[in-house]
Amino acid sequence: MKSKKGAPSEPPPNRVAPAEPALERESFRGASSDPGLRVLFYGTPAFALPTLEALLAHHQVVAVITQPDKPAGRGRAVTPSPVKRRALLAAVPVLQPPRLRDAGWPERLAEYRADVAVVAAFGQILPKAVLDVQAHGSINVHASVLPRYRGAAPIAWAIMRGETETGITTFQMDPGMDTGDMLLTEATPIGPEETAGELSVRLAEIGARLLLQTLEGIDTLPRIPQDHAKATLAPRLKKEDGWLRPAEPARDLVNRVRGCNPWPGAALLTPAGRLLLWRAAARPAPGVTAPPGTLVPASPEGVLAIATADGLLVPLEVQPENRKAMPWADFLRGARLAAGARVSEPVP
Repeated sequence: MKSKKGAPSEPPPNRVAPAEPALERESFRGASSDPGLRVLFYGTPAFALPTLEALLAHHQVVAVITQPDKPAGRGRAVTPSPVKRRALLAAVPVLQPPRLRDAGWPERLAEYRADVAVVAAFGQILPKAVLDVQAHGSINVHASVLPRYRGAAPIAWAIMRGETETGITTFQMDPGMDTGDMLLTEATPIGPEETAGELSVRLAEIGARLLLQTLEGIDTLPRIPQDHAKATLAPRLKKEDGWLRPAEPARDLVNRVRGCNPWPGAALLTPAGRLLLWRAAARPAPGVTAPPGTLVPASPEGVLAIATADGLLVPLEVQPENRKAMPWADFLRGARLAAGARVSEPVP
């Protein structure tokens, strides 16, 4: 970041300057002789793993709390979360409460005598009695620059709404949904073609590093209240959030494709059935007058695109129902779709 005179400027208070590219992916192996803090760790998906790894290397993880095992995959086999699998490999006790609001959990958690709790994509709102079990309370690693994008799916919604920057915030938790006082933030640009899955991997690494810095300053970092008037929400995704509406601009549709990759996937209804789009591009449409949803030539080579309210949507990688992902051109050949065919928003 440069000042107006061109000299490097300091980051704002509690705003961490981005790491140099070579240091962006920090290794957390090699714990020091200092045993560190006693930590209760709450987390469930892969996003939480880098933070857990950092804590295992630099602090004492006395227990891991994660969501109950759930059916997953085509066979719907009951599967443990990524965090549970890693905790078991590290021989850390694992707890899987269906509801932390149930009676008895604060007392059970207090038995671990933790100094602090760290929460990274756990999946439940923690009640005040649970948050306050530890002397230093509970610290959350959240994948946005708060107060924007409070909620369960900040990465997906930031992309779908066309943001070009996001980041990580660590904050002192209170009973609200991502409303507590901020501790540290670090921003990062969103690549123009970056998907939610790809951005999640990068943010998870940033979050792990920022969490260690937060714990280092746990007694000295100022608590910065959020400006609730500037808050925006990022609710849990539903399959319907991935439905593509050709009557919207092509750029908005591309952002939805990116934000819904890897879940729930962005879907269209074609004459050959429902189609998921995993990658797509937007192109200008000079002279195109076809109604939104119409397949039209997008190049002299005959590549077909989808007319929208503004510009052309060019699918790149797609997946028909019960098939593997494939290039758009291969799907068109197999489905025998030509210019003039129509696609539309899926129906329930």
